[in-house]
Amino acid sequence: MDDSNEPVRVDKWLWAARFFRTRSIAAAAIEGGKVQVNGERAKPAKPLKPGDRVHVRSGQFIWDITVTALSQRRGRAVEAQKLYLESPDSRKAREDRAAVLKAERQSAPQVKGRPTKRNRRQLARIKHGQT
Repeated sequence: MDDSNEPVRVDKWLWAARFFRTRSIAAAAIEGGKVQVNGERAKPAKPLKPGDRVHVRSGQFIWDITVTALSQRRGRAVEAQKLYLESPDSRKAREDRAAVLKAERQSAPQVKGRPTKRNRRQLARIKHGQT
């Protein structure tokens, strides 16, 4: 965390807060409309300050956060979590979505690699009507 209160670019802050792996990915997400600052669509160079509300959509997850601190550098995950405060509704919705995705993965059949020669022969018999 930086001690200075000078504004930080949104893309740089999202990268430092570990929402995205690189600044270029963060900038692309912002350009794609997946990030809003204070309810408005942002540009990558928009200055961010403590107290700003940020809405981030990444994959199937959505974060509603309030900026509590600024940082120009990417640090450890524990330090990155101190840069923002997530709303309880956002956290609950994200956890519920993660549980649904986990249940879907567990109920789906696990296919590992190519079928064996025996499996291919069985599939051919089924496909061509032989028993």
